[in-house]
Amino acid sequence: MLKRYLIAGLLVWVPLGITFLVIRALVGVMDRTLLLLPPDWRPEALLGFPVPGLGIVLSVLVVLITGMVVANLLGRKLVEGWESLLNRIPLVRSIYSAVKQILETLFVAGGNSFRKVLMVEYPRRGLWTLAFQTGSGTDEAHDKAGHRLVTVFVPTTPNPTSGFIILVPEEDIIELDMSVEDGLKLIMSLGVVIPPPRAKVAPGKTNS
Repeated sequence: MLKRYLIAGLLVWVPLGITFLVIRALVGVMDRTLLLLPPDWRPEALLGFPVPGLGIVLSVLVVLITGMVVANLLGRKLVEGWESLLNRIPLVRSIYSAVKQILETLFVAGGNSFRKVLMVEYPRRGLWTLAFQTGSGTDEAHDKAGHRLVTVFVPTTPNPTSGFIILVPEEDIIELDMSVEDGLKLIMSLGVVIPPPRAKVAPGKTNS
């Protein structure tokens, strides 16, 4: 009985504690953007005390204003000039272009990266693991292999930010109905958090 109460208490406090620590760390990092303001404009100077979380508001405003500026012709010209300058710096050019391509792939509408959860046989035949589709391979890879390949990311557990990129024949993958969020939960929980069954969609219909 005592053990059951102890476990029940841990199930309440441990997730809350970890959530609090993660959010506090994120707020602390975002609050550092307040250092961009002149010293006389910072909350501790105006109010006499710091305001936790105000950096999040400032960061969101900076991102929104930047988006509004680069959405017009003049802003695009400024970005093109800035990128042209960065492309002349060898190391910076490689990092900047790679990060930008990744973000464009993930966030631009119509992309298929990290939109599908797959099952692939890895690391050998007969063993299945979860993977995320990140691309459709390359023309050279298709030509060399003699058939269509799909680029998939096989994440490690419990840290899904690391893993392996493998090219899998299109006919050897199984697409799952679970969402990417549910797939990440399954991986991060070491398989403990099982996603709920999703309602089956009748042929010719789509989920709303």
